[in-house]
Amino acid sequence: MLVISIVPRLFPVIDGVGDYALQLAQQLRKDFSIETHFIVGDPNWNGSTKIEGFPIDKLPLRSALELSSLLLNCCPNSTIVLLHYVGYGYATKGCPFWLIEGLEHWKANTVNTELVTMVHELHPSGDPPWRINFWLSWLQKHLAARIARLSDRCLTNRQSDVKALYNLSRGKHTQIPTLPVFSNIGEPKSLPSLSERQRRLVVFGQENSRLRVYQKSLKQLSQACQVLGIEEIWDIGPSIKLNLAAVSEVPIVKIGKISASEVSDIMLNSSAGFFNYDISRLSKSGIFAAYCSHKLLPISYHYGASSFDGIEAGKHYWVPESEHLSVKSAAELQAIADNAYTWYQNHNLSVQAKTFAKSLGGNLITQSGERN
Repeated sequence: MLVISIVPRLFPVIDGVGDYALQLAQQLRKDFSIETHFIVGDPNWNGSTKIEGFPIDKLPLRSALELSSLLLNCCPNSTIVLLHYVGYGYATKGCPFWLIEGLEHWKANTVNTELVTMVHELHPSGDPPWRINFWLSWLQKHLAARIARLSDRCLTNRQSDVKALYNLSRGKHTQIPTLPVFSNIGEPKSLPSLSERQRRLVVFGQENSRLRVYQKSLKQLSQACQVLGIEEIWDIGPSIKLNLAAVSEVPIVKIGKISASEVSDIMLNSSAGFFNYDISRLSKSGIFAAYCSHKLLPISYHYGASSFDGIEAGKHYWVPESEHLSVKSAAELQAIADNAYTWYQNHNLSVQAKTFAKSLGGNLITQSGERN
């Protein structure tokens, strides 16, 4: 079985959606013998024609005609396209008309073809009027609706998007799996308890996410270090302009950009991971997923009064400075790390591959997950 997977970019570019799509393709191959042919939607992407044995075609330019022609010609025997959708991945202002029009043309000129869409970002919302996103949101929503109605099946990573997709598709999609993102640095099996690890706190992620921690969450980060007796903060990711050597006399060790396996090894011997991220969107955070999959104690700068996608403050993450949450004992902190790990197992990479295989292959996959 062959699936054409459309992505914004792949390695060597650092792209969360591309990393997600590649790891999913590897698991689909391993568990269900489903092969993937990638189409990269960024004409400026410079990479190989193969990755992990998967062939890659790059669009020479972003146009509906180029996309539909490539879909019709690159894999004439494949009838399934898996679209990894996020508007800003395919257009600077988040309005990829060429993508939708190309897929519409492809569907109109083929028979027995199916489009399965993983919605990584439906459309941005909540921007103030002085930002351009506010004025483009109606157009982004319109394009998302066209994608939803064109797709034969949809998946997403946030429960709040399910109702929106149902409405945008005019009731077409009634069964929409919700799959919070998996860890892109691995899912280790042997996990020591917090008491067996070094008193090390990890700040992990891309430049902006880590800068938010140091610029907007310094007070909470400092308190976490004091309460937990943290001896070092390890900053992991691409270099950032940070004139900060320590937090409350706890030294910051700048690790830089390293391989996924090296990050995983560090996390396995660290006690906690700090993040500054919108609590209502944690199911989209690869950083939170990595902390959960390595059974660290996830620490947030902010308390979320509501539960989102099954994630609750005090149960799946700790907030050091909160009138709602008292300082926890070692056993209670371990329970939070355990709960976060258990929550993650419900949508780990193997679980997601099984769900995608059912969406892509229909009757190819039985209830038990075995291939027919």
